Amino acid sequence: MNNKKQEAHLKEWQCLEEYAEQMLPMIGRLYRDHNIVTSVYGRSLVNNPTIDILKAHRFARLILESELTVRDTFPIIEAITRLDLAPARIDIGKLTVRYQAMGGTMTVDDFVRQELAAINTGRTTLLSEPQDIVLYGFGRIGRLLARILVEKAGSGEKLRLRAAVVRKGSADDLVKRASLLRRDSVHGQFHGIITIDEEENAIIANGNMIRIIYADAPENVDYTQYGIHNAILIDNTGKWRDREGLGRHLKAKGIAKVLLTAPGKGDIPNVVSGVNNELITSEESIFSAASCTTNAIVPVLKAVNDRFGIVNGHVETCHSYTNDQNLIDNYHKASRRGRSAPLNMVITETGAAKAVAKVLPELTGKLTGNAIRVPTPNVSLAILNLELAQPVDINAINGYLREISLDSPLQNQIDYTNSPEVVSSDFVGSRHAGVVDSLATITKGNRCVLYVWYDNEFGYSCQVVRMVQKMAGLELPSFPS
Repeated sequence: MNNKKQEAHLKEWQCLEEYAEQMLPMIGRLYRDHNIVTSVYGRSLVNNPTIDILKAHRFARLILESELTVRDTFPIIEAITRLDLAPARIDIGKLTVRYQAMGGTMTVDDFVRQELAAINTGRTTLLSEPQDIVLYGFGRIGRLLARILVEKAGSGEKLRLRAAVVRKGSADDLVKRASLLRRDSVHGQFHGIITIDEEENAIIANGNMIRIIYADAPENVDYTQYGIHNAILIDNTGKWRDREGLGRHLKAKGIAKVLLTAPGKGDIPNVVSGVNNELITSEESIFSAASCTTNAIVPVLKAVNDRFGIVNGHVETCHSYTNDQNLIDNYHKASRRGRSAPLNMVITETGAAKAVAKVLPELTGKLTGNAIRVPTPNVSLAILNLELAQPVDINAINGYLREISLDSPLQNQIDYTNSPEVVSSDFVGSRHAGVVDSLATITKGNRCVLYVWYDNEFGYSCQVVRMVQKMAGLELPSFPS
């Protein structure tokens, strides 16, 4: 009997693998030929291997409390490929569940044609011409942005990474920068092929030519000589944070807009993608994507405030060490940061609590904050200790945040876990701004404590790219509605 069960499990796995393998070329063609981004309950299927497609389906059981397999979704995606669609995001998991609920009252083809009628209008381009992107700086965030932008290049009609501006380091500068893009100690190998073009001083990543431009000052670069026009420049150096400093980029030929990957000063709009996108207007040319911590906590704070009301609170972040700290004890202009980062927990300040007010004015003066740098290279943890306007229990607040993470305007920002075994390294590569750890939630009366994990490098970079897409006018309609 045990042998029969063993064989049954193996055959079932092999069957599901075969379905997923057959889905791969369909997912790829939809993305490359029609700019269709397919997903299963928010988990993207694009550019993923077979095992990740299976895992995305497995995730759906958390929502449905029942299994959803590739055997179920295969007929749906197969029917989608028979249509001539305009660009969109299509959740085949949600479509499948909706179809199953109909109990076979119509064919799969008729159902899919009905659900996607609004975009069954033929292939169209998203933009009149690809949006040029320039990275100013090629460090931790710059290289991750490059990875994500290359991954999302698709047919090349959307965002096109054209260049990275750096200071030349050595004679083999190009080789070293290509190597750093290819290999990463935290995020692993680049998914694809990287070569260099020495004649053009460029890195070729999955067919995308990224010129490496050497410059010491923003205004000294003429991007038009490289065929770059009307570009969005992402400044990930953090060297300039005010309008005057960042405005130097706009003096360079070929640059139309600037996005800072750090909190902006003065009147620069600080935007957390998904929360206050309305600040991204055609009249403004300089924006800030705030900080990784602000991006992690603001969506959760907004969700909680909208439903329960926040009277006051304290935000404590356990943040991975950064390049701003020393590997071994040495002089540092800031207090405590001169002590060895890999060997110590270091109390330091964070502007995240004040930054929240720039994004959510209704919380002005209600929050305090502090930070502890901890000896891990990536993934941080925000602890939100909140007094609410009403009593709340664990089931109520966890259930609410779970629903927000699954089907709401904030589902790309807030993720949710109920595993009793997760630790920080499990969230490396998370594409969400933050992940609510539901089993750590504490409530008593009108007080609650929420624990929010966040990949302060990759998750933040995904937020930056979402903001760039909004700036470029690349907002895809989502189906099912």
